[in-house]
Amino acid sequence: MAWNTPGSDNSGGDRRPPRRRGSGGLDGLLDSLRGLFGGLGGGGGGGGGILRWVGIVFALWLAFNCFVLVTEQERGVVLRFGQFSRVLQPGPHFKAPWPIERVTKLNATQIKTFSDNVPILTADENIVFVEINVQYRVSDPKLYLFGTRDGDQMLHQAALSTVREQVGRSTLDTVLGARNELAASAKVQLRKSLAAYRTGLDVTELNLPNARPPEEVKPAFDDVNSAQQDKDRLISEARAYAAQVVPEARGQAARVRTVAQGYKTAIIARSDGDADRFSLLVDQYQAAPEVTRKRLWLETLQEVLADNRKIVGGDSRQLLYVPMSDKGGARPGSATGMLAPENLAPTITTIEQQAQEAARTGRTPRPAGREEVTR
Repeated sequence: MAWNTPGSDNSGGDRRPPRRRGSGGLDGLLDSLRGLFGGLGGGGGGGGGILRWVGIVFALWLAFNCFVLVTEQERGVVLRFGQFSRVLQPGPHFKAPWPIERVTKLNATQIKTFSDNVPILTADENIVFVEINVQYRVSDPKLYLFGTRDGDQMLHQAALSTVREQVGRSTLDTVLGARNELAASAKVQLRKSLAAYRTGLDVTELNLPNARPPEEVKPAFDDVNSAQQDKDRLISEARAYAAQVVPEARGQAARVRTVAQGYKTAIIARSDGDADRFSLLVDQYQAAPEVTRKRLWLETLQEVLADNRKIVGGDSRQLLYVPMSDKGGARPGSATGMLAPENLAPTITTIEQQAQEAARTGRTPRPAGREEVTR
């Protein structure tokens, strides 16, 4: 029977006081911890309770001190008695409790930035203000912590030294107009310097966004920049004109060469044909001289008469104008080319007509075979 039941004897049994409402969870946790560490201290009493609580605190401290959680952006450097031991990658890890091992976390993915504007003397003894912008991150946590005393300050000094070296070897025109090449060269040199200095840093970007002369001479440099821009514009226009004219000229030259080659081929072929024709003609002439001579005369006469106007006449004084071709005269049927036969052709007198005329006039007729042409 419970101790607080009405009518019961409260002198015996379990006399623990009732739990307070609203604190059951905390009391349950404390009861569990008491049961867990109940053996510490050797039983009840004031001294035993203190030892139990000391044990609980020590156990909690040991659990939290040995467990390490490294996030995705971090890297953990473990030191064992102050000496480097290992590097913890992202994820949960366990280590020996302090003071045996200690963990230092570093953000290995954060991009840090360093910017500055410094005056630099160029190779042609001109002062120019160059703006420097460097972006870097931690690449080796061990070297970043123990390779040098201050890796960030070492990077700042190395960046300034590298840019001064690169700009000091270049002229002012190069610094003002070709900073990308200088930035790329300075980036490579800066990476080599950081590796030699054991800083554990890696340069992701190095830019020279601006370079300007001193304010006292800025107007003169503006004029120089304007002239440089005009020069570049004229060069671009000339290149565009050359790109347009040169192909046309090459096309015309190719056409002329093709025409000349065709003319050369035609002339050679015609000359070879004439030579072969003459050789064959010689052979024919040697075989039949009279026939060949007469045929050549007829062909020549045909070529000559082909380009002239023809007038065909007979014994009855009937003349016929035959416009065979328009090469040597007017076109057929044209008003200017067609004239009366009596105006163009001569009158032909036959042998019988000459004899009759001689008998009537008493003159001696001309020898036979000759024709008298009168107008």
